[in-house]
Amino acid sequence: MNIHEYQAKEILSAFGIPVPRGRVALTSDQVERAAKEMGGRCVVKAQIYAGGRGKGGGVKLVHHPEQAQELAKELFGRKLVTPQTGPEGLRVRRILVEEAVEIAREFYLSITLDRESSRYCLIASAEGGVEIEEVAQKSPEKIHVLSIDPFTGLRPYQARKIALALGLKGSVCEDCVELILNLYRACLEKDCFLVEINPLVVTKTGWLMAMDAKINFDDNAMFRHREYPDMLDYSQLDTLEINAGKYDLSYIKLQGNIGCMVNGAGLAMATLDVLHEFGGEPANFLDVGGGATREKVAEAFKIILQDGDVKGVFVNIFGGIMRCDVIAQGIIEAAGEVHCTLPIVVRMDGSKVEEGKQLLLESGLNVQIGENLGDGAERIVKMLG
Repeated sequence: MNIHEYQAKEILSAFGIPVPRGRVALTSDQVERAAKEMGGRCVVKAQIYAGGRGKGGGVKLVHHPEQAQELAKELFGRKLVTPQTGPEGLRVRRILVEEAVEIAREFYLSITLDRESSRYCLIASAEGGVEIEEVAQKSPEKIHVLSIDPFTGLRPYQARKIALALGLKGSVCEDCVELILNLYRACLEKDCFLVEINPLVVTKTGWLMAMDAKINFDDNAMFRHREYPDMLDYSQLDTLEINAGKYDLSYIKLQGNIGCMVNGAGLAMATLDVLHEFGGEPANFLDVGGGATREKVAEAFKIILQDGDVKGVFVNIFGGIMRCDVIAQGIIEAAGEVHCTLPIVVRMDGSKVEEGKQLLLESGLNVQIGENLGDGAERIVKMLG
């Protein structure tokens, strides 16, 4: 789960991590008033669920309140396009107005989950303020990575080693040690998948400060934090993704025209890859899970059909826990409700597979049965060709 920068900074501040003085605004008049509070010279930052906002024109330094108001009028309601949003962009509904800070040095600092080791890892670099991927590609030696033992946690000597590796000395080094330990504490207590500060700066007056912040919560820990759903900005999410969440479906909108319904995340990824191999473009990632009911399958199918970009549907199901005849009934039920005439290819195998295939063939739908994953992918691509 994503949250906005201003929300991430509120959390970091609560854990003793210094952040710039700022105020969130929902209108251009509020932006002007906030700019006056900051002394006129301030930074206006569009709030969307994506990075690279500066490159898209969403982060600018202004020198007086009237300039801040004019910039806000341009930003509010505009779709901000960044390298992370894709060409469709994300609409700006909130703006953060922050005090301008004189910066002496910039760093990168984050704690994220390393799935290979099943541990948190601390990542730091003296090359802050830019995309960490660029640094990793051009100067990998400038990135310091520390795997954190879950039993002992992050120790002060380890945090100090990172601070020294960043070239910090004296009191600023000790401040950085405390900041890193507080960042780890925030990560644990808030059940974060990622906590990122980019850039972490040393100001010209010698203070450490988090100039930008990003936090992603672990969706699996939502039950421990009842306040998290209220922090979500639904205007930043795709409507179909919101609907899928109501039925506990893993759905991600993509850019193609082939709607995909698969059970199992690994099988879903393989399905997208095979479609690409045959020249097809998936319209979504949709995992209905291993034990989906007929009703859940029907809702998943209807969500796929609500996407106007979808011109055909590919269903790839392995019926282990799920019976193939139940899958077929769900597809038929959903297609009948929305009067679906789109071409459909179903590849299924496992429990009750022959009964499932028979139900589909007798349904009257524009459906073909794929013998295997490759055959099914090739069929749907040809039907849309």
